[in-house]
Amino acid sequence: MSGPSLTDGFWPDRVTGEINEITDRAAMGLPEHYVHPPLQVSAAVMNEVRGGTLADLVALVEDAAAAAPRRIAAGWVLSLAGDPRLQPLEPAMCRVAGGRATIGTDPADVDGLFERYARFGVQRPWIEKECPRFGVEVATFAIGKYPVTNGEFMAFLAETRYPELPTSWPYGRPPAHALNAPVYTITAAAAEAYAAWLARKTGRAFRLPGEFEWEYAAAGADGLSFPWGNRFDSDAANTMETGLLSTSPVGAFPRGHTPGGVADLAGNVEEYVSDTYRPYPGGHLVADDLYLKLGAYRIARGGAFNRFSDLARCQRRHGAYPSSLYAIGFRLAEDIV
Repeated sequence: MSGPSLTDGFWPDRVTGEINEITDRAAMGLPEHYVHPPLQVSAAVMNEVRGGTLADLVALVEDAAAAAPRRIAAGWVLSLAGDPRLQPLEPAMCRVAGGRATIGTDPADVDGLFERYARFGVQRPWIEKECPRFGVEVATFAIGKYPVTNGEFMAFLAETRYPELPTSWPYGRPPAHALNAPVYTITAAAAEAYAAWLARKTGRAFRLPGEFEWEYAAAGADGLSFPWGNRFDSDAANTMETGLLSTSPVGAFPRGHTPGGVADLAGNVEEYVSDTYRPYPGGHLVADDLYLKLGAYRIARGGAFNRFSDLARCQRRHGAYPSSLYAIGFRLAEDIV
């Protein structure tokens, strides 16, 4: 059999073919046969971690000095034991001080970005719709420290009987070890319904973040490429480069936290915002494959565990192309008065 073996250390660094016309495996740069993902959580690591107290596990899962397998193992054990960081009716929120946000991409940078990321199957129009780069005032608001998790979404479904189960839940049940991982494979309507339910339950002004708010929270006032800086770091975000090939417990990539403490804004799962696609001020409509397929579509931001670092850039604008490849969830925002 040709192609990489199970033990030759192969992991993809490029994609061959048009992403939306090839298999999901090929779109991830993977062969159709099995290969070992490079980020493995061994039985030895699980046995080492599982004896810790809840406080030990909470500290470990977001310990930037700990190796990724130990952080993820701690998160899995926390999910089974009951993760105290996550309370459905009291979500952890981070205040984002209002100010002038730098949004988008300078058209002069499109060529360089396209050259850098073309090996991942990126198409030039996907970058062009980030243009131009401009400033906008953003009012003070709060954003969820973490994306909404399987366990939190399950609480919403159990109470409301909302008629949409995430297709990533086998037989409609979330994996027990992933209750503290982000929910995904849901619609924007379900995300909106969750935020409205939580607002009613708590009397607080929960909603989805606007597109400018999301980018401001992720990129900061200076418009960074990633929440931590301008160079990609595979230990700061759960993307294809990391090689876990599944969602991770929220907060388990602490090197990627923003200075304000917001986790997982790059990688893990993409996130719906409240806006549908429209050109930026001074820009033009980009009729890319997503627009031609769907027409008006809800914007999603951030990256995902099964996509490369190009999608994790703070400026990337994308959406729910109808394919199982796209892992989209959401996080909350809240008005501050």
